[in-house]
Amino acid sequence: MKIIETELIINAGGFPQSKEWQNIHRDILNAIHSIEWPPGSGSFTLYDESGKKRGQGNGVKPIKEACMKKLQSSGWRLETPVDVATVRRPGPMDATIEVNGRLFCVEWETGNISSSHRAVNKMALGILKDILIGGVLILPTRKMYNYLTDRIGNFLELSPYFPLWKSLQVDEGLLAIIAIEHDGVSKDVERIPKGTDGRAII
Repeated sequence: MKIIETELIINAGGFPQSKEWQNIHRDILNAIHSIEWPPGSGSFTLYDESGKKRGQGNGVKPIKEACMKKLQSSGWRLETPVDVATVRRPGPMDATIEVNGRLFCVEWETGNISSSHRAVNKMALGILKDILIGGVLILPTRKMYNYLTDRIGNFLELSPYFPLWKSLQVDEGLLAIIAIEHDGVSKDVERIPKGTDGRAII
């Protein structure tokens, strides 16, 4: 699995230069790079088929789960309920780790572009309210998107809104969006299953 681009949305105070962030960043990079398909291949190759039609393309949830399992093995907590003081409590964060009494979270996009917006808003609000010290959203590039379940949120569609989130006034915290991409495509590999069934991708 490749990391194509990282966009820093919030980069404020001392945390982005801290040892804690260096360790968190290392965990995230290791988790992303550890994802393989087929399992044990040493790379990440998608089945060469568009995901635009029903029943075609590659699933996304097993990819996320592989990343989450790797983070969990490094001491992260999964599916953490976090109250960011909204009227309606949002769903749990995919993965969190504690940093000096606050949480750093990772969200991996498996929904549509509206889901991507909600994830960024949730993390930004948590940072503004001093509940989170930071967060990272991981989502596919537009190139990778073409081979996945239709309408998955992707980096290109989200990028026009970066200036809005960058305008937030924050004293301390870090928010980043990471674009990931496959190493290649082939008709000689199996499709990644849709849903949560199938072999682990790690």
